Formats: sequence, C-alpha cells, structure tokens
Amino acid sequence: MQTPVSITAPALHQRLEAGEAIQLVDVREAAELELARLSQPVIHLPLSQSEQWLGQLEQLLERDRPVAVLCHAGIRSWQFACWLMQERQYPQVWNLVGGIEAWSALVDPTVPRY
Repeated sequence: MQTPVSITAPALHQRLEAGEAIQLVDVREAAELELARLSQPVIHLPLSQSEQWLGQLEQLLERDRPVAVLCHAGIRSWQFACWLMQERQYPQVWNLVGGIEAWSALVDPTVPRY
C-alpha cells in the first residue's frame, strides 16, 4: 500500500521557488483560511465539505502533477493525502509536515499562527 511522502515546509518552499508545477491543496475550513493562508495559489478542498467537491476531483487535480496537501498541523492533510493515493490512485502526493504552522515558523513568518 502506497503512502504519501512527508515533505517539510522548507523543502516544499524550495521546490515551489524552483518553479516546480506543484498543486497545493488546502483541506482546512474556510474560517481557517481567513486566519492564515499561503501567498501561493491553493486549491481549497475543505474535508467537511467533501460532498460538494468530490464529484469534481478529477477536474480540480491533475494526475500528472505532484499534489502537496496542507492543513493546520499536518494531521487532516495526512488523512486526505493517504485517501488520494490509496482510493483515487494519484501517483505523487506529499503531506506538508506540521502544516501551515510549520510554514509560518520555518518559511514565512508573515503567515499568522493560530
């Protein structure tokens, strides 16, 4: 059984800065996005509203590009990343270790912590 790759905030940032075509997926709730968000464009797929986007997943995420999933601390994103690989067979899925909290602490201190 495949599992997602755990990626640190600095490693993900380096890949994004190098121009890699990574799809960023944020699984936090809308209220959490209002508290803190990345400056990079993200695909917002809140887990609690999966019934609203599940049927459109193939249109929202390209299979031939890496998918990096984030949440607040890395737990919900790990669950979604595992599901994406195991149930939907996406081949290249990464989980942002520590979530947006780690991003704020290690990459961009202007991102608010909550």
